[in-house]
Amino acid sequence: MSEPLTVGNTRVKEARKLSRRSVRTERRLFLADGPKAVEGALGVDSCVVEVFATPAAARDHAALLASATITLVDERALASLSDSVSPAGLVALCRHVDAPLEHVVRASPRLLAICADVRDPGNAGTVIRTADAAGADAVVLAGQSVDAYNPKTVRATVGSLFHLPLAVEADPAVAVRAAQARGLTVLAADGAGEVDLFEADLSGPTAWLFGNEAWGLPEELAALADHRVAIPIHGRAESLNLSTAAAVCLYASARAQRAGGGPA
Repeated sequence: MSEPLTVGNTRVKEARKLSRRSVRTERRLFLADGPKAVEGALGVDSCVVEVFATPAAARDHAALLASATITLVDERALASLSDSVSPAGLVALCRHVDAPLEHVVRASPRLLAICADVRDPGNAGTVIRTADAAGADAVVLAGQSVDAYNPKTVRATVGSLFHLPLAVEADPAVAVRAAQARGLTVLAADGAGEVDLFEADLSGPTAWLFGNEAWGLPEELAALADHRVAIPIHGRAESLNLSTAAAVCLYASARAQRAGGGPA
């Protein structure tokens, strides 16, 4: 068995450059850190280029890595590729997995999440994870949203990035109109919305539109939605944070769709 690569190795240095968004975009490559992310990536055909692994992690995860191209690295080299405080010993070099928006909507989704200008990688990743858990058909990151392949975004998805289709669209209005053109009702999550979430009919194909963490949805974008929907606040809290609101909305839709009709 060859000696593990060190932190100064050229291949390790090149992989480390993927910490920069510009490099990820140019090469259409990114790093997926940890066993869950690596497992998810390996489940997607032709996604994984290679897996960097420490010798100990390669032994511990031999079954998971059975079909992968493994590059052994030492602990320092692995740590230099990981965004985690306590690296688990595995980092996959992956090809981008996003699909064109038209491909995503052409598949006739029944539940879609559109994130407009969501800047926090943890929030974006959590919405992707929640959409996956709720059985949504796809997620669209639109406008000035954080890079889907930001290490913190990838980590926050806990592997869900590889479980459902993802589209990236520069103009949120294009995403809204594309969903409507395929027969989805677009609902803007809005604290001042005219429709109460628990009185809304969520049984049909639905695209939820979520806005920026700090200022929500721009008026001109919210106006494109078919309805503005508010989550009722029964206590004294001013509002819910983005990822929590997305979870409530997506699960309300999932429940209504599975029940076959009527309010959630």
